[in-house]
Parts: sequence; structure tokens; C-alpha cells
Amino acid sequence: MKRREWINTSVASLLGAAGWLGGAPTAWAQSPYPNKPIKMIIPLAAGSAVDNAARIVMQKVALNTNGAVAIENMAGASGVIGAERVAKSAPDGYTLGGFNDSIMTMLPHMNAKLPWDIVRDFVPVSLVATVEWGLVVPADSPIANVADFIAAAKRTPGQLTYGSGGNGSPQHMAMALFASQAQLQLTHVPYKGATQAAVGVAGHEVQAAFQGIATVNALVKAGRLKLIAVCTPKRLTQFPEVPTVSESGLSGYEFNSWFALMAPAGTPRPVVQRLHQEVVKALGDASVREQLLAQGLSPRGTSPDELASALTQQLARYEALIRQAGIKAD
Repeated sequence: MKRREWINTSVASLLGAAGWLGGAPTAWAQSPYPNKPIKMIIPLAAGSAVDNAARIVMQKVALNTNGAVAIENMAGASGVIGAERVAKSAPDGYTLGGFNDSIMTMLPHMNAKLPWDIVRDFVPVSLVATVEWGLVVPADSPIANVADFIAAAKRTPGQLTYGSGGNGSPQHMAMALFASQAQLQLTHVPYKGATQAAVGVAGHEVQAAFQGIATVNALVKAGRLKLIAVCTPKRLTQFPEVPTVSESGLSGYEFNSWFALMAPAGTPRPVVQRLHQEVVKALGDASVREQLLAQGLSPRGTSPDELASALTQQLARYEALIRQAGIKAD
């Protein structure tokens, strides 16, 4: 499923919705790159944490450069399809990928037949933000905290259900890690995306889910979901009343995910550096940081080399867990 929106610098773009916003985009002709609109492919559903972060940050990039960025959602196959489109695009800096760490560091261990290789076919640009996570249940659920959740799961092994954005998704990985540490038997219900899984919890289709705060923030504020714990080392400033998983029933548990900007392999180093500089500049804006933090996203802005190092570390980290849990992608 594909969904595209243009972000440009007109006043109408700040007020409008889908489609071309405020007329044709202004070319960035003052320098060799960029001098035409950039397309960012997000292999995830609209409304996901990565999608939300991309729109916040790239709106500012477009404003700073007097240019335009097209956001195209290409969900499906756990991100394989959208990532392949990026990998096979011209390495000129005009097609980029907005990926989460599931696509980058988990999926390669679950699918031996991927049509791309995360190291060979992409070049890192920047780790844009980390997505802070939490455990949610329906608003009227009798489960009030992590201890309640663990107790309920142990009373009826295998009967407590949880939703995820699909086999091998970050939601699946987060609960697999939780179940492993707490020694629980749970029933996994995969959805076609993180947003659908969150709605599934709110609608009592499943009993719980680990989700990025950015994905469930609106449902929590609307009273449709109850956030019972966060997966950070310390409590989040935007939810000071919500304890961490570690302090409320499962000591040592932590989980987050990433939003990183990647380009096709072969993209010139000066172009990669320019993109990185624009991302860092956007993340330095107080309003951008405020919007990200409000949604449970922590701004980062690491260099291409730092992102490459983090990718290597995360690839190694998840290999053992995926093998132990026997997780396979959809």
C-alpha cells in the first residue's frame, strides 16, 4: 500500500493535508545538490513512529532549504518492498529511505532471501531519532501494571494475547524479549502494521502490545489505551507518572527502536554529508525537538560513521535473540 504526501515551504503546506501542498515545489538551485525535490520512502504505514518523525523533521528540512520533500509510505512484507525500492533507486540523493531498526538490524536475521543487503546496498546518513516504547492495554483492562501483566500470563499460560506490526516487527521483538526474561508463554497476533496493532488493543481484539510511544500517544490521550509502563531506563518526562518496566516488575528490561535515514549504496559522500548536515540543523530547532519529545521520540542526529557502527552492534545483538525465539518475518 502506497501513500504519498509532499512537504514544501509554502504557507499552504503548513495548513494543508495530502497531495501537492501550495503549488509546485521550489527548486534548490543555489547549489549543485539538491536542485530538485527529494523523495523519502518509508516502508511502514502512515501514523507509525517513523512516519511521524519523518514528517516532523523533513518539514523543517524543506523549510530550511526552500525545497520540497515527498513522503511516500510503502508498507508491506515487513518493510522488504519499500527498502528494495530504495536500494534499486539511483544513488543521486533524490530517493532516500526512512527505516526503523527492525528493517535494518532484525529482518536480515529472519529472511535469508532478502532482495537487498543492509550493509552492501545502503549507505547510512544519520540516526535521526530513537523511538521510546511502552506497554499498553485497553483503557478498561484490569491489568494496571507490569506485575499484573506477568501474573495474568502465568495464571493462564499461552492465553494472554498481544498484537504486533507483523512477524519480526519491533513490537514482536519487544514482547519476545519481555517473555524471555519473564519466562512467559504468550500468544502472538500479527497485524499488517504498528498502527493497526495499536487499534487492535484499543478495540479489545488483543490484550496488550509493546508499542512506540509516538504510535499510541493519541490513543492514550484519547482514553482508548492505558500506558502501564515505559521501556526506558528512567521515566519519561512527558509521562512522569508511568513507571518503567524495570522498576515495576521486570528488572533490567529495556527496549527502544530507531528512525534512521539511509541512501542507496554509491550515493556520493558530499551528498550524504549535506543530507546529514540538514538533518542535524533541523534537529537543532527547538520546535522540532519539542514535537519529537512530545511523541516519545528522542532526537539524535548521529554522523554517518556513528550510524554505521551502531548498525553493526545491533545486528550482532539481535541475532541471538531471533535464533532463540525462532522468529521469522511474514
